[in-house]
Amino acid sequence: MSGRTAVVTGASSGIGAATARRLAEAGYRVVLTARRAERIEALAKELTDTGLTAEAHPLDVTDRTAVDAFAASLGGVDVLVNNAGGALGTDTVAEGDPADWRTMYEVNVLGVLHMTQALLPALRNAQDGGTVVVVSSTAGFAVYEGGGGYAAAKYGAHALTETLRLELCGEPVRVIEIAPGMVRTDEFALTRFRGDADRAAAVYAGVPEPLSAEDVADTIGWAVTRPPHVNVDLLVVRPRAQASNRKVHREG
Repeated sequence: MSGRTAVVTGASSGIGAATARRLAEAGYRVVLTARRAERIEALAKELTDTGLTAEAHPLDVTDRTAVDAFAASLGGVDVLVNNAGGALGTDTVAEGDPADWRTMYEVNVLGVLHMTQALLPALRNAQDGGTVVVVSSTAGFAVYEGGGGYAAAKYGAHALTETLRLELCGEPVRVIEIAPGMVRTDEFALTRFRGDADRAAAVYAGVPEPLSAEDVADTIGWAVTRPPHVNVDLLVVRPRAQASNRKVHREG
């Protein structure tokens, strides 16, 4: 993968940080983006200190002006991993805060749109064809109570991805969707429950081995490193203990 560049959004923690490590280990020059500059700068240093190639670019994917400036400064790119996203709250539709819904839509859908539009010209010119990855969620296929805003956003991300694949058919750009189920990371549930550690921990209580960020990153790395003519349209990955969004085996 010498000389090839992968951009990873939301790379300051969780799946994004793990994906950056995985692609750097695969030989990519990894460009880490996220709002928290100190996090991605520390990760870039960690990777470069071990002989890998990485650099940090603080970026808010909902800021189109900043995204366009980032794209103009980047040069060539081979892979875009649209990972930035997240959930806020578990309110019902009747009681949900429109501001939370707007925030989730802007980062999970418009953030993907901004990054993909800005980098698509470079991806089209990638040496062996470009790759767009969208990290969506099983919430984009099956709803659950209290998840209306997040599910709506992830349904949107899924629709964007499928439409893009149709529109790019015949061009040298792959469009891959990775849809994780239950993943235990340091921040996802904690952010959703607005810092309530007990409620965040309860999500995973009794579940034997929920997925880790590294599990999802390994899946992304596998899909990205297939031969250029192989497109993994949609890959749903869950822990063995989770049969669906509503059926999870718990012990104890």
